[in-house]
Amino acid sequence: MEKVTGGSILSPKGFRAGGIHSGLRYRKKDFALLLSETPASAAAVYTQSHFQAPPLKVTQESVNKAGKLQGVVINSAVANACTGEEGLQNAYEMRRMIAERYELPEHFVAVASTGVIGEQLPMEKISYGCETVEVSEDGYSDFQQAILTTDTCQKSACYQVVIDGKTVTIGGASKGSGMIHPNMATMLGFITTDAVIEPALLQRALSQSIDKSFNQITVDGETSTNDMVLTLANGHAGHEPLDEDHEDWEAFQATLQLVCEDLAKQIAKDGEGATKLIEVNVSGAGSDEEARIIAKKVVGSSLVKTAVYGLDANWGRIVGAIGHSEAEVKAEACDIYIEDQLVFSKGTPCPFSEEQATEDLDNEEVHISIHLGEGRGAGTAWGCDLTYDYVKINASYRT
Repeated sequence: MEKVTGGSILSPKGFRAGGIHSGLRYRKKDFALLLSETPASAAAVYTQSHFQAPPLKVTQESVNKAGKLQGVVINSAVANACTGEEGLQNAYEMRRMIAERYELPEHFVAVASTGVIGEQLPMEKISYGCETVEVSEDGYSDFQQAILTTDTCQKSACYQVVIDGKTVTIGGASKGSGMIHPNMATMLGFITTDAVIEPALLQRALSQSIDKSFNQITVDGETSTNDMVLTLANGHAGHEPLDEDHEDWEAFQATLQLVCEDLAKQIAKDGEGATKLIEVNVSGAGSDEEARIIAKKVVGSSLVKTAVYGLDANWGRIVGAIGHSEAEVKAEACDIYIEDQLVFSKGTPCPFSEEQATEDLDNEEVHISIHLGEGRGAGTAWGCDLTYDYVKINASYRT
């Protein structure tokens, strides 16, 4: 497995993309399209919100029809969520227009929207986007720009792995900065690969990767209405089909997880108003699941997040978050580290350098380690600090 420097969602063979300004946003690109040269195996995970937006319903219908996709059309600025029957028909219309333009079966097209909830799509601008957007082999940057909302940067990742002696590439792009909390999904993520794999197996691999990546990030504890991670595998690498008995299956699974983890960490680091990434590693838990629960609880704690922002090594806030998690914990067996400094051990405070802790908390990435002394379970979660700017951004989101 190898990270591809400068790689993107278009690094795998047989994909094209683009993005334009269709008038949904002020001067910024807001309409994107991703195409595979041939029908691709498709897999997706969706938000667990009870208020799933119409684009997700249309995409689920497309994916479930035959497990294949060839195009994905995305708009930003307007989420098309909580918009009733009109919103559903508008999502179908987006799908129809792209399918007609590129002579595809309608169920080979997925739809995604992101932005303000409760507004109907301005269909004249959507129609313009569908009619005007162009795709190319180097259109990844335009695509990545067009899917952003409050993000401050583009997010992409790309890794390669050798399967049957042939190089397989997995690339991805994502957006997300606010309304980010575990429970898949709370952002948009698009992953492409030229691997040869059937839809059901791709779904299995994606779901397993999501549990240890996107489901382990949180910015503000809020779950969105629209978001998903969608994966396309078009088979252009030309190796023997992957399955769980293939000798390179674990390598493929691990590479897919690396892409998901890379994108997830970029979202956490770019949380609205954030100044640093927080990584919480838990070991010695009774199970991996319990370790992940505790890691998410700590990284999602508003008190921990504000302490990190204030450069305050207040380990009591970490204890507080662990203490009311749903996992089994024995206080007398727990050790807590802030970076390399042991601050709490076996139920007792430990002397540590406040000066060194302040320096550590002032880094762009902050690491908290927790050992529970219960078993071999391990898990990691990522988040960001909570700042004054988060309030400013969300106090006037619609304006």
